Amino acid sequence: MPEKQYRDQEAMLSGVEEDRESGLKKLHTQYKQKARRVTAAVGATQLAILLLFIALWEAAGRQKWIDPLLFSYPTKILNQLWSSMADGSIWPHVGMTVSETIIGFLLGTLVGTGLAALLWWFPFLSRVLDPYLVVLNSLPKVALGPLFIVSLGPGFTSIVAVTLSITVIITTINIYNRFKEIEAGYIKVVRLFGASRTQLFRLVILPASFPVIISALKVNVGLAWIGVIVGEFLVAKLGLGYLMIYGFQVFNFTLVLSTLIVIAVVATIMYQLVAILERKLTSGWRER
Repeated sequence: MPEKQYRDQEAMLSGVEEDRESGLKKLHTQYKQKARRVTAAVGATQLAILLLFIALWEAAGRQKWIDPLLFSYPTKILNQLWSSMADGSIWPHVGMTVSETIIGFLLGTLVGTGLAALLWWFPFLSRVLDPYLVVLNSLPKVALGPLFIVSLGPGFTSIVAVTLSITVIITTINIYNRFKEIEAGYIKVVRLFGASRTQLFRLVILPASFPVIISALKVNVGLAWIGVIVGEFLVAKLGLGYLMIYGFQVFNFTLVLSTLIVIAVVATIMYQLVAILERKLTSGWRER
């Protein structure tokens, strides 16, 4: 009799457990369905706002509610883009600007990370350079553009230098601050086990700062675009920044706005590629 009661209780508990798991699965399914509906609603709302804005802009330009010479309107901009893509005149400008941005982006991240590691490695050096980093970070980088142009010459090198002046300092400061924020107790434990400074950096500091370094890539995409466009404003004879300045000079604001759209599209693509790279690298790091 006791054995039968035990089996009955075990069966009852098993049934309760199955019901609980079934209930949790149902709740999880409902949650995912609700999340998908919210995501779809957000996307539909964003698209509706964009289409409404484009329609109002088109109507305002055609009905002369706004000055079409200054603000143009979507169909006119699309015609400008289509003609420049069809005759191939825009592609050299896109290629130049993208190449400058990629080089400035990669060099800014690598040099900034290297400087942050150097400051961590030599605390005395970090104390000496700290006020200079703050001053350099607060300087308007556009003011440095003429210096780069005079010293490096008008062209690709000076534009990349302007980009580096924007990306390197902020990258160095952010990553170095992360290096300093590593838990002191953890560092002491590793040192008690006889780790050298090289091993401490390679096995503790760098792995703990990896997500911040990856996130710096996303920040540097935007900063690199700012640096390149500013540099092209100052000195370029080829590039999207040059096209914008040329459009202003000849009062072709349709060209200016179409170039802005190209910049926005290409910058968004680059940002999304870096975001995908960030997710893959971060997930791979966590798996290890």
